[in-house]
Amino acid sequence: MAEPKPRLALVEDDADVRAFLREYFEHHGFTVLDAVDGAAMRRLLARERVDLLLLDLGLPDGDGLVLAGELKARHHAGVIIVTGRDDAATRVRVLKDAADDYVTKPFEPRELLARVKSVLRRLPRDAGPAVRPNRVPLGRCILDLDARTLIDGEGNAVPLTAMEFDLLRVFLDHPNQALSRDRIAELAHCRDWDPLDRSIDIRITRLRRKIEPDPASPTLIQTVRGLGYRFAAPSC
Repeated sequence: MAEPKPRLALVEDDADVRAFLREYFEHHGFTVLDAVDGAAMRRLLARERVDLLLLDLGLPDGDGLVLAGELKARHHAGVIIVTGRDDAATRVRVLKDAADDYVTKPFEPRELLARVKSVLRRLPRDAGPAVRPNRVPLGRCILDLDARTLIDGEGNAVPLTAMEFDLLRVFLDHPNQALSRDRIAELAHCRDWDPLDRSIDIRITRLRRKIEPDPASPTLIQTVRGLGYRFAAPSC
């Protein structure tokens, strides 16, 4: 089986630089994604697996240095800063706290390619193809298991109660299984569960509105007539 292509994200507001880097790295065997600013970068990372980011510091909606620190804290991808800033203080701060390498503009493409390959070689190799195993796609959203947060396709947090999160964990832990309401309540530790009330049904209706592409015709959390519910895990 062929080894998957490295996935590279370009976070750069200059359209010409972005187009050049996309063409260059695609020619050298990379899958290339791009974003024009920090907000677009967050949306991209919420829905895509990325191995390494090339990040400009001078973005229109914020300091790329802050974004670089955020990336290293929350994601496993490598980060290379590609910027016109060439002062020593910025370089030292970036390499100490926020990035794996630092390249100044104008740059030699072959040198940038060599640096990208070097950072990729240094990244942990035991993580497998899933860069963020703690983030699980759920319909039109992403569930961050560590942060207990649901994120929509635009990168925005979707309100999620503690019980709703527990229900999602139950379904993820028991994929493609028909579960009764009593069993769901037991697994989700619903101590106040009363078989005569509809609290499980109400919460699942709310979850469907948040994650299902069409809540009126749910495909993820399916109703099992006469029993309860079944989570139809997406096939890989």
